[in-house]
Amino acid sequence: MKPLRSSRSRRIVGATAVVCALLATAACGGGSDDKSSGAGFNAGAKGVANKSAKKGGTLKFINKQNFDSLDPQRQYYGFAWDFARFYSRQLITFAPKPGEASNELVPDLATSTGKVGDGGKTYTYTLRDGVAWEDGSPITSKDVKYGIERIWAKDVISGGPDYLRQALDPKGEYPGPYKDKSKDKLGLKAIETPDDKTITFRLDKPNGDFEQMLAMPTGSPVKREKDTGAQYTNRPFSSGPYKVSSYTPGKSLALVRNDKWKKSTDPIRAALPDQVTVTFNSNLEAIDKLLIKGDYDVFLSATGMGQSGRAAALKEHKGNVDNMETNFVRYVDLATKVKPFDNIHCRKAVFYATDYTQLQTTRGGPQAGGDIATNMLPKSVKGSDDYDPYGIMKRKGKPAKAKAKAELKQCGKPNGFSAKIVSRNDQPNETAAAEALQESLGKVGIKLDINEIEGGSSASITGSPSVMHKRGYGLNMTGWGPDFPTGQGFSRPLFDGRFIQQTGNYNVSETNDSAINKDFDNALKETDPAKAGQIYADMNHKVADLAVAMPFLYEKNITWRSSRLTNAYSSSAYNGRYDYVSLGVK
Repeated sequence: MKPLRSSRSRRIVGATAVVCALLATAACGGGSDDKSSGAGFNAGAKGVANKSAKKGGTLKFINKQNFDSLDPQRQYYGFAWDFARFYSRQLITFAPKPGEASNELVPDLATSTGKVGDGGKTYTYTLRDGVAWEDGSPITSKDVKYGIERIWAKDVISGGPDYLRQALDPKGEYPGPYKDKSKDKLGLKAIETPDDKTITFRLDKPNGDFEQMLAMPTGSPVKREKDTGAQYTNRPFSSGPYKVSSYTPGKSLALVRNDKWKKSTDPIRAALPDQVTVTFNSNLEAIDKLLIKGDYDVFLSATGMGQSGRAAALKEHKGNVDNMETNFVRYVDLATKVKPFDNIHCRKAVFYATDYTQLQTTRGGPQAGGDIATNMLPKSVKGSDDYDPYGIMKRKGKPAKAKAKAELKQCGKPNGFSAKIVSRNDQPNETAAAEALQESLGKVGIKLDINEIEGGSSASITGSPSVMHKRGYGLNMTGWGPDFPTGQGFSRPLFDGRFIQQTGNYNVSETNDSAINKDFDNALKETDPAKAGQIYADMNHKVADLAVAMPFLYEKNITWRSSRLTNAYSSSAYNGRYDYVSLGVK
C-alpha cells in the first residue's frame, strides 16, 4: 500500500474529449462500420446482437479481477452472480430477456413461482422432475435447504448477502450446518422438506421481496456429501449445464458441459457453447487490446473499457461497442467510527469540497462514465428521485469551497485534516477517482493518503470494521448495484445497522440509525410497490442528510462484444451486463 499523488487530470480530460467526440459520431449514425462485423453500435444495448441458436465452440471471457468466490453462498460480486448460473441453479431466477423485462421472476428448479400462504409468511415450491447433479443423482428439496443453511456458517464461508438469514432466522438462533447437531444437518426450522420434491419456507414476518432473495446464488442447492466448506469455492458441484474442469484463482477457469444436465428440465439456460473459459490478466490496457484483436469475447466484470481501448474501439470497431446503462452507483463510503468522520460536519466538508465533474471525468465523462449522482438510489429503483441536499447540480458538479471550509470549522478542523482512502488496485478507475478526490479535497486542507488493496481481499479489509478502525481507513472508493431491483435490494446491506458484519461487511460506514432501520421494516410490510418506493425515498433522503456515503456517478460504460459473440443483450436484472447464460459464439 502506498500514497499516491494526482497527476492525471489533464490527460484524463483530453482522452475523455476524444471518446465523447467518437461517441457523438456513433450515436448520430456518422462514421463507418466497415472495419467491424459486430452487429452495429449499441445493438446489444437496444436489443439482441447476433441472435442465434447455434451450439458449439468456446466462449472466452477475460477479466482483470478474480472472482470473490465460486461458492454460490459466498459470492457478492455482480459478475460472479451472472456467471454462476452456468453451474448453479435456483428455485426461482430472472427471465432471460433483454432490458427491464429481465426483472421478471420465473421458475427455474421449481415448477412454478411460490404458492404464498399465511398472510405472506409461507412460500411453497415443487421441484421439477429430472433435475440432476453432475453425477446424475437427483437434486432434492433437502439439497436446496442445505445449500441455504450454509449462509449461517459465516465463520467458515464468509461473504455473500444475508437477506435469507434475516428473513428466516432474524434472531440468529440456527448455528449453521457445520455446527448442526441433527443427524441430517437440516435443523433449520424455518425451512421444511416433507418430501424430496417439496420445500416450504416459513418467514418470521412477511417480506414482499422474498422471491427476489431466492433468485440469488445464495438460494442454490448444495449436495452435503460434496460440500468441502471453505474449499468449496475451488470446485463447486454443478447443478447447471456446465461443470468446473479446472480453476487456478487469479489465472484461469474452465467450464465444460455437464452431461447430466437436460435442457428439458431447464427453461432458462441456452447452454450454447461447448466450453466456457475465463482468463485473468492484471493489465486493463492489455485486456482491451486482446478483446479488439479477437482473442476473447467478453470482459467478464463489465466495468467498461479503459481510455485508450474506448478510443480505439469507437474509432475502428463501433459495431462491436455497446454504450451500456448500468444500475451501479459509484460512491465513497465515509466510516463513521473512524475519526474525524465520526463528526457529521467533517463528513459534509468532503461533500462540499469534492469536484464531482472531475470524478466523472476519471470514469470516462458523461457518456462513457455516466451522469453525476446526487443521492444513493439508482434510477432503476422505485423511490429514486433528484434529492440533492448539497446542491451538487446547482453548482454543476464543482466544489463549494466556502461551504466546505464552514463545515471544517464546525467540526473543529478549520485548517483541514489528514485521512486515508482505500481503492482497489484491480479497479484502476477507482484509484484514478481517488487521485481526483485527493486533488480537490487538498484545496481545502483535507490531505488524503491513498491506500490500494487487492480487490479479492476487500471482504477482510474494507469488509471488516475492526480492520478499518485499526488502520484508520476513513474513506472507501467503491461502487454498488442492486442485489435485486428494490430499495431493499440496493440499500439494505449498505445502511441497515442490523446488516453490519464483522467480516464480509458492506455497511462500511457502519450506519445504524433507528429511523432508517424502521424505514426498511415499514417498506417490507408494504405490498404496493409504489408505496414501498415512497418509504425508500424517505430512507434515502435520511442517508443523504447523514453524509455517510457520497455518490458521484450513475454509471454507464463502453462495453466490447466480439464479432463472433451471439445472443448478446443487456440485462437489467444483472445491472446492465450481458445475460451470460444466453451467450453463444459463431
